[in-house]
Amino acid sequence: MVKNESGADRIIRAVVGIALVAAAFLLEANGFTATLYAVGVVLILTAITGFCALYKVFGIDTGRKK
Repeated sequence: MVKNESGADRIIRAVVGIALVAAAFLLEANGFTATLYAVGVVLILTAITGFCALYKVFGIDTGRKK
């Protein structure tokens, strides 16, 4: 799979994703916390894989110098 995220991008996504999941865990369960979990998990997964589908759709590639 082609990676389209830079190292810094991946670190930021991982940190924000972990923070969102932790915040959702600490808050009372409702629709908002479900959204926090979902966004947090997606950010963590994209940080692990280095690939973001939205970047692909919009032609963004932070991983390569041009």
